[in-house]
Amino acid sequence: MFMVTVPVYLDYHATTPCDPRVVDAMLPWFTRDFGNASSRQHAFGWKAAEGVKMARENIAELIGASPDEIIFTSGATESINLALKGVADKYAAKGRHIITTITEHAAVLDSCSRLEKSGVSCTYLDVDGHGRISLDALRASFRPDTILVSIMIANNETGLIQDIKAISELCREKGVLIFTDATQAIGKIPVNIQEMGIDLLALSAHKFYGPKGVGALYVRRRNPRVQLSPLLDGGGHEKGLRSGTLNVPGIIGMGKAAELAMLEMEGDMKRIRQLRDHLEQVLCREPEVFVNGSISDRLATVTNLSFGYTEGPVLLAAVTKQIAVSTGSACSSASLEPSHVLTAMGLGKELAYASLRISLGRFTTEPELHFAENLIIKALRELRQQGQQWDLFKKGLLPDNDQWKHPSQREGLVT
Repeated sequence: MFMVTVPVYLDYHATTPCDPRVVDAMLPWFTRDFGNASSRQHAFGWKAAEGVKMARENIAELIGASPDEIIFTSGATESINLALKGVADKYAAKGRHIITTITEHAAVLDSCSRLEKSGVSCTYLDVDGHGRISLDALRASFRPDTILVSIMIANNETGLIQDIKAISELCREKGVLIFTDATQAIGKIPVNIQEMGIDLLALSAHKFYGPKGVGALYVRRRNPRVQLSPLLDGGGHEKGLRSGTLNVPGIIGMGKAAELAMLEMEGDMKRIRQLRDHLEQVLCREPEVFVNGSISDRLATVTNLSFGYTEGPVLLAAVTKQIAVSTGSACSSASLEPSHVLTAMGLGKELAYASLRISLGRFTTEPELHFAENLIIKALRELRQQGQQWDLFKKGLLPDNDQWKHPSQREGLVT
């Protein structure tokens, strides 16, 4: 019998543990090789600069870019802000209109909100019951003053993968730049900026087993050459786009994490998908438990489940001391509102509240998932026995209420 260490971590979409091999690669750069990569007059700086160069090459190779197109930042949130605000300022003479989706990460939505206060117009595309945008709706949203489309590759809550290549083709037809938040996609699915036609791309090391506090922004340098206004001034680091002393240990760690992703992603995802699918099958045997989003076009690392006629926060509280799962994005967990992603997909407020995101990763084991599924089922059954709504539902005494009807139960929606 396998032993399980409690609590079990199943919130890999919030953050991932730093791979021990990444930590080993970083350690010398804190003490022995501690130079400033911008100190070009002595060996300590030369060595740091060489380490950064190698990391930049690894990250570029991971996404099919050139090393000179990688700009280091503190993480995806900063990269997103630099991309959106940098484009809005640099291309203001061309236009003041940005297109995005209603299900983007808060870093995108809040950046757009800030830009709107300065006179930028933003269009927020709706999504279907799986979280996909309509290409026809995107096509109809372009205006003569549109300068940027911002659509994430893979959703952080449901794992839904958008057709970025088709989206970028529409952008090319209109002469509009495309930016994508690839934070959840990197290290989980192949991402190639040339094949997908991407102009700007944000990524963060801690989502693929690297350290926290370091990320990057890919900025296309040719066909077309993308220009940005910087957010930070002082020193002119990173081609003038991101001033500040480089986080050399973090960058080395991110480079090592990128190297490991290239070597191990395919095998990792095959194993993780099998674990996720089994967990999902077991939990969905319980009545009124549904998968939120697409069954097919999604990341292997996540399942987002609605537990009908159950109070989600109560269910989370019942299991949270023994397993780490979430009710949505870690970056919006302080909000008392239901997930904006799930409500945009058509879930009623009650059902959106009654949802959990369970995300797996490189270090998830089969015994851990068995433990988690048994714990969740036990808690779900006990809460339903104690709750009036479940009893009324079983007796057919609840009115036909869309708040509890899952999109998959509605006519015409297929997975």
